[in-house]
Amino acid sequence: MCNLQNQLTKAYYMAFLSPKTPPILSVSPNSLFPSTKCIDYISCNAKNQVRKSPSVARTPRFSTSSGGQSLLQNERYSVTRRIKKQALRDSPEIMLRVNLDQCSKNGDLDEALRLYHEAKLNNIQLNVYHYNVLLYLCSLRSDNDGEEGLNPETLEKGFEIFKEMIIDRVELNEATFTNVSRLAAAKEDPELAFNLIKKMKDQGIGPKLRSYGPALFGFCKKGMADEAYEVDSHMVDNQVSAEESELSALLKVSSDVKREEKVYEMMHRLRATTRQVSEETAAVVEDWFLSERAAEVGLENWDTGKIKKGVLKGGGGWHGQGWLGGGDWRVVGTTMDEAGVCQSCGEKLVCIDIDPKETENFAKSLSELASKKEATTGFFQFQEWLQRHGPFDAVVDGANVGLANQHTFSFSQIKGVVNRLRELSPSKKLPLVVLHQNRVNGGPAQYPNNKKLLESWKKAGALYATPVGSNDDWYWLYAAVSSKCLLVTNDEMRDHLFNLLGNSFFPRWKEKHQVRLKPSSDGIRLHMPPPYSIVIQESEQGSWHIPTVTEDDLETPRQWLCATRARNSMSTP
Repeated sequence: MCNLQNQLTKAYYMAFLSPKTPPILSVSPNSLFPSTKCIDYISCNAKNQVRKSPSVARTPRFSTSSGGQSLLQNERYSVTRRIKKQALRDSPEIMLRVNLDQCSKNGDLDEALRLYHEAKLNNIQLNVYHYNVLLYLCSLRSDNDGEEGLNPETLEKGFEIFKEMIIDRVELNEATFTNVSRLAAAKEDPELAFNLIKKMKDQGIGPKLRSYGPALFGFCKKGMADEAYEVDSHMVDNQVSAEESELSALLKVSSDVKREEKVYEMMHRLRATTRQVSEETAAVVEDWFLSERAAEVGLENWDTGKIKKGVLKGGGGWHGQGWLGGGDWRVVGTTMDEAGVCQSCGEKLVCIDIDPKETENFAKSLSELASKKEATTGFFQFQEWLQRHGPFDAVVDGANVGLANQHTFSFSQIKGVVNRLRELSPSKKLPLVVLHQNRVNGGPAQYPNNKKLLESWKKAGALYATPVGSNDDWYWLYAAVSSKCLLVTNDEMRDHLFNLLGNSFFPRWKEKHQVRLKPSSDGIRLHMPPPYSIVIQESEQGSWHIPTVTEDDLETPRQWLCATRARNSMSTP
């Protein structure tokens, strides 16, 4: 609490400590909310209403058994429960919530404040949800005379609402602190925003990534690098991982204050976290390399043995030993050829190894997730089947391949892909085709040629039909991961299912194993995984290559940022 006392008013804390006075509900004829007296009457006299209902209260003339009485009691209970539910839906608190949700959807702060003042006037008790919607609307950015920012009156209103929460002794949650932190940041007070995060932690509420944004970006914007690093450290301590926007902000402030060691740290954190960067982040990186400070730092004579050891330890593509070389940097946009050779400097990028233990752990976690999601559809049977018939050199997402660049499902297209994969296989083994049972038993599958094709795959142990009600994504992905083989699909694997797998190992695995389909004049062409890793790479000679995010267009070459020293440096063995 002491962290906030110097920034909030004394009256605010007096209100925080004052005993709560229970609100007295009153009825206003002009209120938009239903009468609380009416609600109380309905809930308290529901039984009387049931007795007055002729369809329920009338006792059957010839039914005096216990069964008839039980039926009558059940009907009375059902009617009473419906009345109570309707009363709850029509309660002032629920009506206020519904109306505030609409204001949130429309970004209508004025209407939300009108509803808030009316609720206060009618002594309607607000809960944390009501207050959070109001704080959220107050924290939204608005256009103020053409400049981005919050109206001072809106800011003040937001803090007043927060004080009311304390007065009403409403239990605060993460959303409350985050919204007030945004108000503090808009007030250009990142210290207050950070203190609120600390207060949140003190109250046993776990901060989220969004909770830290107002303080972190506020400090970075004001050039307060040390304070920004403190926020970053607090995030690490609370197991909150920074993403590209946070790391980009930290990289920029580090560059601005000429903290080259921090720039180096953020470059490697970007490499490990995001792999490819947005155009905005690429511009921040370019600004660093073109700065005077970047030209001044770096070892001009280094131990090549130590550098090679660092590369080996990291798995390739980086050494982590600091800036190498001296003099100005040459920074250009470039592309890579099919072999991974930079078209600007001629350096060949490397393929970064994946630890086999990581793959095993990933397969295990994938199995556990799939088993939970597919518990009623026979995923365990599939695993047993896979042990008998696997491993495979390739797995085909049959549904995706059959519909690739097609208006109708094509078994002949799957056949062409299967035959091509068999030719590429060292063992000449058929790949595994995973199709939903409905695809195997109905529609085009009943045509004689397709039926014959499916039978041949079944006999060869190269076809698995996933059961009704299952999600075949789990099956083909698990088969490919457990077989450590190629996966043929144009599915970008970005939906909720794949988000469950995390953003650390899965993107690296997908990059090295996913085969895409590319239309060509003679049908479908397989686009194999690149022989190099599409990730920020730091060479043994000190140069850097930074890939940018591109659309999923195989025809458009990915753009890279190439940063090399203009003057060659010397290395010692």
